Amino acid sequence: MELDSILGWVSAYGPVALSLLLLLGIVGLPVPDETLLVFSGYLISRGTFSAPTTWAAAALGSISGITISFLLGRTLGLHLIHRYGRRFGATGERIERVHQWFRGVGHWGLTFGYYVPGVRHFTALVAGASHLEWATFTLYAWSGAVLWVSTFLAVGYLLGEQWRRAVDHAHQLLLVASVVAVLAAVVYFLRRKSRKSGTG
Repeated sequence: MELDSILGWVSAYGPVALSLLLLLGIVGLPVPDETLLVFSGYLISRGTFSAPTTWAAAALGSISGITISFLLGRTLGLHLIHRYGRRFGATGERIERVHQWFRGVGHWGLTFGYYVPGVRHFTALVAGASHLEWATFTLYAWSGAVLWVSTFLAVGYLLGEQWRRAVDHAHQLLLVASVVAVLAAVVYFLRRKSRKSGTG
């Protein structure tokens, strides 16, 4: 489906369509997630969409998608994901990259993984397969969903009629966000290591 058709569907069916598409995108289907959020933010600025309703729908769709991925990882395990996940873009190389990312930045990978291209689709699968505690998963993954949704809705709202500029530069925006996420993770671990050294 072409981008204009997807945007037209969101315009016609509102936040419900946005929520469903984000759910599918987070699970791993080829959906232009950031573009949908930026476009929806633009529609909020025009008064076409209600801000609270759109934000709630986007958060619900993202949280539902990440939770489904987590449950798939927990029930199927990485060996089945490696075997069948290719149909959804979950190649062995991508999963291993995310597994290393998850081992490196820990639970924060669930929060900031949304901003890293090729990562957010698989962090929850890896977390589920690793049997991460439910309470920990919801804390980090759901807060990440809220932060990610809020960021791109705000970009679309603030740019208004110029929202397509954000879409045209989506890769640059995600690159900047990725750098920020990595720096935040590095600062966190350096501080934690420093505290352990101080108490040791």
